[in-house]
Amino acid sequence: MALGSGNLPVFATPAMIALIEQTASESVAPFLEEGASTVGTHLDIAHTSATPVGMMATCETELVEVDRRRLVFSVTVRDAKGEIGSGTHERFVVDVEKFMSKASSKLLRSEHLEDQDGEDQAAAEDKPPRSANRRYKSDYRRA
Repeated sequence: MALGSGNLPVFATPAMIALIEQTASESVAPFLEEGASTVGTHLDIAHTSATPVGMMATCETELVEVDRRRLVFSVTVRDAKGEIGSGTHERFVVDVEKFMSKASSKLLRSEHLEDQDGEDQAAAEDKPPRSANRRYKSDYRRA
């Protein structure tokens, strides 16, 4: 899946958020205990200027608050012409094994629901949509 801004050839907000998440995560990784990682839980970001595809964007994060397992970062994203985004990003320190076990268990619990959704979807295909809301199923898998 490509991250874009509609059909405009610019550095899209989802791509900027991915850069922020990666930068914050990597900045604290060397200081975590073995078996720990961080997960993003909150973003308050303004994307204030467009960056054309092909221009480098860089992210700087500063850890400004630590509250037990909660980490808060101040973030700034820039391109060659100046600031293009800023805000705050929150992450939590997690035990990787426990976190992934809990996340994986959702997949097992959802199999029954997916079977029901498939039946409901087949019955609804003959009816016009009632709203513009759409439900998407992620197919992201890490190799």
